[in-house]
Amino acid sequence: MTQVCIVGAEDVHLQYELLSRDTARAALSTYDISEPFDNSLSVDTVSLGAAVSLLNDLNWYLVRFADFSLVREPSVSPDEWLSRDLARQIRDGKVQPGDTGDHLAIYGVEDGRLVEPMYVTRVDGSVPDYDLRDVERTLVVRVAEDAFGR
Repeated sequence: MTQVCIVGAEDVHLQYELLSRDTARAALSTYDISEPFDNSLSVDTVSLGAAVSLLNDLNWYLVRFADFSLVREPSVSPDEWLSRDLARQIRDGKVQPGDTGDHLAIYGVEDGRLVEPMYVTRVDGSVPDYDLRDVERTLVVRVAEDAFGR
């Protein structure tokens, strides 16, 4: 299963905003929704293509209510997420899955919410430690090379 996670903007309640609108609610109606982080929404889809398509279907709402969206595709990495843009590039065949993973955004997880990302590159195949603040854990996101450092 490919997982999609949408993280809401700080000033909105993401699930309320998405589920209170007919079109977004219809797009999400076939999925079991969870909230892995504060102000987020997560669903499991059948494939990377389905995940990217769902995000495309929700784009009008994501622009207004979300900070960012992530995709976790086990065939690329069981533990690391993909940025929405990188997931799209893989789906479209513009980037091979094996060519990803050098450029990362590492988010801290503090009190159930994602905090500012640290943009890094792998060092000798290892993920550098998150050092922006003390956090309970981290979330590693592979990002597209052209988006690195945004």
